[in-house]
Amino acid sequence: MSRRSGILEFAVLGLLRESPMHGYELRKRLNTSLGVFRAFSYGSLYPCLKTLVQRGWLIEEPGGQPEEPVLAQAAPLAGRRAKIVYRLTAEGKEHFEDLLSQTGPDAWEDEHFGVRFAFFGQTSRDVRMRVLEGRRSRLEERLAKMRASLARTRERLDDYTLELQRHGMESVEREVRWLNELIESERAGRGGSHSTEHESSDPVPDPSDDTTT
Repeated sequence: MSRRSGILEFAVLGLLRESPMHGYELRKRLNTSLGVFRAFSYGSLYPCLKTLVQRGWLIEEPGGQPEEPVLAQAAPLAGRRAKIVYRLTAEGKEHFEDLLSQTGPDAWEDEHFGVRFAFFGQTSRDVRMRVLEGRRSRLEERLAKMRASLARTRERLDDYTLELQRHGMESVEREVRWLNELIESERAGRGGSHSTEHESSDPVPDPSDDTTT
């Protein structure tokens, strides 16, 4: 399984843990609430859903009216996909909770971290702390390398390339400061409580949008 498909599976299971959804609604939530999935299409989502059903982590249920037309110019009843509601099974919930408890390096990487953070409301405080501290450590390593590289190449860079390098460093520094605040809040017991509902409707920023590797 690719890392990208693994992140999609994690996000789908997490959203369906909140409530059952049909595919169109699920895609909208991936695009709007989890901004890192804004480029995902039905071509990515439905094979993922099929795989999760085959593994016993989801079940399909009839859901009423058809979804939006596959083709914009299709006739009212032609070319429509029958609406199917996807529901998390007990095995699927158990699997998602196991994924939530994992705090290895994948959870710290740019793409996966944003998705993990979106489900912090369903994550225990000790796991949140390990993910936040791991992410901070990863960015501090990146920042040190960026500073060292800039020091070596500064004299050879034109003004615009130099500004781009500085912008990348400032972006990483901002995220490190943000992580410091979150970690301090968690240590002081001010972090969000472990709940089964994820109420945020704001898009989760993709950390990779502002950082330079």
